[in-house]
Amino acid sequence: MPQQLEIYQSLWAMEQRIPGQAELPTSTHLKTIADAGYHGACVDPNVAEIPESLALAPYFEDLGLKCMVNAFPHSEDSLEPLLDMAATLKATQVNIIAQVMPRSPEAAVPIVEGWLDLAKQYPFPVLMETHRNSTLNDLFYTLDVLEKVPHLRLCADLSHFVVDRELSLPLSAVDAQYFDDIIQRSDSFQGRISSNQQVQIAIEFEQHAPWVAQYLKWWEDGFRAWSERSDSNDTMRFLVELGPPPYAITNEHQRELSDRWSEGLLIRQWVQSLWQKATSK
Repeated sequence: MPQQLEIYQSLWAMEQRIPGQAELPTSTHLKTIADAGYHGACVDPNVAEIPESLALAPYFEDLGLKCMVNAFPHSEDSLEPLLDMAATLKATQVNIIAQVMPRSPEAAVPIVEGWLDLAKQYPFPVLMETHRNSTLNDLFYTLDVLEKVPHLRLCADLSHFVVDRELSLPLSAVDAQYFDDIIQRSDSFQGRISSNQQVQIAIEFEQHAPWVAQYLKWWEDGFRAWSERSDSNDTMRFLVELGPPPYAITNEHQRELSDRWSEGLLIRQWVQSLWQKATSK
């Protein structure tokens, strides 16, 4: 069986957050995702939201959608119930975005290693996500943790580190190497595109074309690196995650400047093409 690509859509990213308008029910969002042909959807719970996520299990089952979990533990001990929830939902992958932030990489090591040991009890890969306001809050800290925990694998949302470093284009040789170091340790990617000032940009605006090109290169490089080190029957998972306001920029009427759903479908199309290019022998 050849290597596979699965593309998921974030449930959180389906929210509209339009003032005065009620959100559609999550069951409707799941059906929209399934009808659009995504392989699965991603839930984003903390421990308090576990019952809400578990209630979605029948919808995943009925719609034939796979489940990814972005887990938000707020303490060192609260990852386990989130992993138990993911197992109940038959999750294919869990990404840890922990609000556990030791000041030094050295202090993070025993916490990260404890989570990785716990993850061995579960049947799905457990990755740590590169994300602001989380354990892997910034680029340099993450590189230090990776050096100290060589078996740690990542889910790369590179948009956070671009903003974190206020990165400039074209990339310097040093910056290019830093990001390549992250990519080489990443077994999954997320589909948000940023500039060096804004964590999520409208991808079809002409002024953003250089950043779109940079992200497409990073993803293609990541797919190729993953393919070369993975087994022939392994699966790469990509999450389309264009967040609602305030991730999405709004005008004075609190309306978004672009259509995130259409942008997500375009990213999916790009990713499918990049996958074919990167994995063709």
